[in-house]
Amino acid sequence: MYAADVGNAYLNAPCREKIWFEAGPEFGEDQGTIMVIKKALYGLKSSGASWRAMLAELLVSLKYISSKADPDVWMRRQTKPNGDQYYEMVLVYVDDILHISHDTEPTMKELGKLYRLKPESMGEPTRYLGANIAKYQVDDGSEKWSMSSEDYVRNAIKNLEILLMEEEAELNTSKRSTERPYPANYRPEIDVTPLLGPVLVTRYQNLIGILRWMVELGRLDIYTEVSMLSSYLCSPRMGHLKAVYSIFAYLKRHSRSRIVFDDRRVQMDDNLFEEADWTDFYGDIKEELPPNMPEPKGDSVIMTCYVDADHAGNLATRRSHTGIIIFLNNTPIQWYSRRQNTVEASTFGSEFNALRIAVEMIEALRYKLRMFGIPIDGPTNVFCDNSGVVLNSSRPDSTLTKKHNSICYHRVREAVAREIIRIAYVGSKSNYADVLTKTTNPMSERRYLLQDILY
Repeated sequence: MYAADVGNAYLNAPCREKIWFEAGPEFGEDQGTIMVIKKALYGLKSSGASWRAMLAELLVSLKYISSKADPDVWMRRQTKPNGDQYYEMVLVYVDDILHISHDTEPTMKELGKLYRLKPESMGEPTRYLGANIAKYQVDDGSEKWSMSSEDYVRNAIKNLEILLMEEEAELNTSKRSTERPYPANYRPEIDVTPLLGPVLVTRYQNLIGILRWMVELGRLDIYTEVSMLSSYLCSPRMGHLKAVYSIFAYLKRHSRSRIVFDDRRVQMDDNLFEEADWTDFYGDIKEELPPNMPEPKGDSVIMTCYVDADHAGNLATRRSHTGIIIFLNNTPIQWYSRRQNTVEASTFGSEFNALRIAVEMIEALRYKLRMFGIPIDGPTNVFCDNSGVVLNSSRPDSTLTKKHNSICYHRVREAVAREIIRIAYVGSKSNYADVLTKTTNPMSERRYLLQDILY
């Protein structure tokens, strides 16, 4: 991987519209002259689009193709010295460029001819969108790339402490109070403390935004708490703000936040999954592949998904909470923690609701990977800790007695019939999605599950 940042990127592109202004006194003798803006100045509405079009023109000339799944992912067929074929990629985020190839020099050299690349940004990536990027040695001695929110978290805590210091307050970072993001007996939905004033409401919203970005960077250990507190952005209470402070105190004492991109393949026991013939129920159907997807190249990946639901966990509305985590090989790649939109009368219903959402996420990710030219090895392995849901999803002869769950029921079963997924049972203590649904489970169980996710 090779990273680079284009200096004054927008100024390389022509202005897309005819924009003029009358020169002021700062132009000396030219004061009063009508001047036309030729370059895409920062601040103009169309500057971003103009810069992207110019960069795209260069990448197209280098035989790169924009992916249909993400137009800012550019792909080109490449062959390694040993003869293996794959797609080298250029990932673009405005003026940040990340190039992935066995030989990054040719493409970066062409970019350097046309644009000024900041010298301090060139080389193996160390930071990307606020995350620390580095290599990490795993247990077999090999090195893998990793992502951490360490610096982002540290700076956020520092800024909050300065703010609290001005108010003659401080974070409670005692060991007992920071065992978990906020106390197990605290329930935001039944908090009746006073509502916050305008100043503290803004602070609460800012802090929740910071915490949500930490979650995006991999802090799954705070995801459930942040998800629950995010429901009160419009009218937070003092108790909600104190819970946010508690999360920051927890982060100060628990800095382990590294996600390792481990490409080692998962050894899956096929005996866990029940095989069945679904032809009589859904016909002879298969997974629909994108008609315009590139030919798969490179090593295939195994997708594994863990699903859980905390039935009627919200004490105020009795809505359940869904938790989903998807792995590619040994790497957590996508996570989801959110309150469900409906009230379910049974654990069966809440788990099936969660499984339907998981199917939609899996299908979207499988499409994206295929449009990136990445081969997928077989169906996605889905693990759920509700034996009734697993039985109803895996066996064609099982019948649905709760008709209001029929949409989720058939959505999931059809995905099994198409061989998009296959479902097996896993105990709650081994279900990684459990940390994304509950805030009351014992810390020993949380630590056990998190040790395979955060390093």
